[in-house]
Amino acid sequence: SRMCGSCGSEHYPRIDPVAIMLAEHDGRLLLGRQPQYPPGRYSALAGFVEPGESIEAAVTRELKEEAGIDVRNVRYICSQPWPFPNSLMIGAWAEAIDDSLTIDLTELDDARWFTREEVISALAGDQAAPFQPPPRTAIARTLLDAWVDGLK
Repeated sequence: SRMCGSCGSEHYPRIDPVAIMLAEHDGRLLLGRQPQYPPGRYSALAGFVEPGESIEAAVTRELKEEAGIDVRNVRYICSQPWPFPNSLMIGAWAEAIDDSLTIDLTELDDARWFTREEVISALAGDQAAPFQPPPRTAIARTLLDAWVDGLK
């Protein structure tokens, strides 16, 4: 916090929460890629939590907006400070009701479903894997590792 030199009041920094999520349907995981990602990289979808919105509502809204899917059974997995000032990444998992995608191409270059075997292959660094995973320091990677381990 910072103390105001004029009035002595204490001011706390603003925290902007971001929901980052995995959606699962029939044992497959939805991942997307943004234009700024390195070639072949896919990751969890994410978006800012709006004022007055719960984490569960943000996950539901973001997945609908970015991938066109409806979800249920949203649950918290983990969190991580984001490497930009004043942000907190809140990791979640959700069950997709179906697997039909309508991708928002202003947000994502692509999004697709990956099998557990494909995710395991990517996390292992297999050159034949269908995508490049996020770096080990990213919460998206933590979420992928947790999903492969059964979200224990």
